Amino acid sequence: MSLLPRTAEEFSSAEYWERFFKKRGEKAFEWYGDYNKLCGVLHKYIKVQDKVLVVGCGNSELSEQMYDVGYKHLTNIDISETVVTHMNQRNAERRPGLTFQQVDATQTPYEDASYQAALDKGTLDAMASEEEGALARGMLAEVGRVLSVGGRYVCVTLAQESVVQLAVEHFVQLGWAVRLHCLQEESGKEEDSFALPVFVLVCTKFRQPMPAPILEMCLGEDGAPVRLARAADLLAAVRERQAYGVLKKRLRTTTDAGSNLSLTLCRAETGLPRYTLTVQDCPPGAKVPRSNQFAIFIVPQGSETAWQYSSAEGRRQLAASANFRRLVIAAMHRNQEYSDMQAVQSELSPMVMDLAPPGMPANQQVPFLSVGGDLGWREEVSRGVSELSGEYCVENVKGEDGELYRRLVFLSNASLVQSESRLVPSASSHKKRNKKKVKPAASSASLSVDSGFLCCAHHEVMVAGLAALGVGTPENKGVPVSVLLVGLGGGGLPQFLRDFVPDVTVEVVELDPVVMRVAKEWFEFRPDERLTVTLGDGLERICALERGGDRLFDAVMFDVDNKDSTVGMSCPPAAFVETSILQKVHRLLTPRGIFILNLVCRDSALRKSVRERVAAEFPTILSRKVEGEVNEVLLCSRGADDGTSDAAARILLSSLNRAGKSLQGALLLRSDGTGTNRQAHIDVAELLKDLKVE
Repeated sequence: MSLLPRTAEEFSSAEYWERFFKKRGEKAFEWYGDYNKLCGVLHKYIKVQDKVLVVGCGNSELSEQMYDVGYKHLTNIDISETVVTHMNQRNAERRPGLTFQQVDATQTPYEDASYQAALDKGTLDAMASEEEGALARGMLAEVGRVLSVGGRYVCVTLAQESVVQLAVEHFVQLGWAVRLHCLQEESGKEEDSFALPVFVLVCTKFRQPMPAPILEMCLGEDGAPVRLARAADLLAAVRERQAYGVLKKRLRTTTDAGSNLSLTLCRAETGLPRYTLTVQDCPPGAKVPRSNQFAIFIVPQGSETAWQYSSAEGRRQLAASANFRRLVIAAMHRNQEYSDMQAVQSELSPMVMDLAPPGMPANQQVPFLSVGGDLGWREEVSRGVSELSGEYCVENVKGEDGELYRRLVFLSNASLVQSESRLVPSASSHKKRNKKKVKPAASSASLSVDSGFLCCAHHEVMVAGLAALGVGTPENKGVPVSVLLVGLGGGGLPQFLRDFVPDVTVEVVELDPVVMRVAKEWFEFRPDERLTVTLGDGLERICALERGGDRLFDAVMFDVDNKDSTVGMSCPPAAFVETSILQKVHRLLTPRGIFILNLVCRDSALRKSVRERVAAEFPTILSRKVEGEVNEVLLCSRGADDGTSDAAARILLSSLNRAGKSLQGALLLRSDGTGTNRQAHIDVAELLKDLKVE
């Protein structure tokens, strides 16, 4: 290993290779693989009778082995006098027709169109790093000159991006066809193999330049070629295979319980994502039965966003309960068809051993695990694009509880459910159905949204927080409750407030008109005089209301997501918790009013900063973390900061526990206006039980 180049610059230095081969001595250096590994693809593109120019031959045995199997017209060139002398001496008697010449590959003495093939094993990689690729371009120009029409440049390479880009752009400009084979690594030799896969670049010369680039990728020596439109797409495919090679090397040699390594498997025909595999290892010292080395857990369709499968901690708990040394968690993708569990297992089986833990025998059986042996069920009912939020889809899924749900998902963050509602048989549907056998063609028409069921746990906490207003108590009977809610989503939270909280009026502010349309069309959102929607920027609406000074609210709720995924806070956007906005929210509240904030922040420093700013304006704060989620709901009172905020918070907490029973009683059975009674499914007392004083 110490003989390998230490830097990319050394890699293309003639002096380096002189030192390398003198130190290497008699032992052949099989850079990127020997004849046995390469023969399949070499025989595919180089005929036995072809005149072949071997560029940068080194002291590899490749030419000798090709000569022995019938290739008698090989011209080997190398810049190193040492290696040329050695190779000629080594083959003088056994292979008198095999010639080695000291020639600079950028300035060869050979006639135009005098060879049918040029073979390069690692030379392009060595030369491309010098002088910004000038040497490599010179070599490729010589290759193009000495090859005849129909001739092929066959290059064995590690496919560093700059190297492949240089070669592909060069030959595309000449109108040649370009094909790249990614060779399969040999199993069982992880300690000796490169982490990166070996590629074979095949560029074919045409009599007339091709009008449009021909770019193809093949997996293995015999893999079907996949046509790609642009050089950038070919480079992306190379990066994927390299990343996979590094991942396989890492997984077959080490274990790391905290790594959460993942990869996406795509359909070869379409390139569309089909499975995402996440690797979860047990921590060191865990007591795992010897037979429990490796297993694959298949996540039911529609459940991939659940905390247990989408979060690092959830996956750790899943792996601990499964009790395998390594668990690979496989999630299926939207817009893909999966017939049954057996078909999924058959698809994944060829990939399984690539991800096995170190030392596991290649012939060991790997079990597939699932929840009840069920693939789950998913039906996409709508798809569209929002100028503000990007591509979205609305889908019906079957939860692990057997119930059906409707979800809004923005595909820019497909692991996050934007909005979710439970589905129940519609009033017009009297036919009994087995939910496990719901057929997508008939399901949507016979289902309706249950407005009394809040799927999001943080929404339940936000509703329970209204107990601070004394809603439902005898002294507040008939007293109006006004709510300003920023963020509509599917409309589940505001509809619940309108349908079940007595004497409430709700104004919702929503920036995206597409979200409003989706809420109406797919989540049965029905605004009226008690539930109004203002389309526009939430910050601007807060500023306008504060300037107007003629409207106050008993509750201001922030449930608005952040579109910038680079920030460690996904709810709300940072501008909503700046001091100036928090001050305006404070002034918009009635004397009894509360500010309810859904905070989703993974950055501990940022979270602390937000909490400090909120506390500066709202000295009395109660908080509740949502189990199994990052969400934390803050209930903030506008009481004066007189140094007794902690005492005030404890008084508020005590009164909330008493008022919770009144609020629970107020959430009565109600009609949704169509003659159907809806029941509010919420336990206020339980939700308030875990509130903490901040």
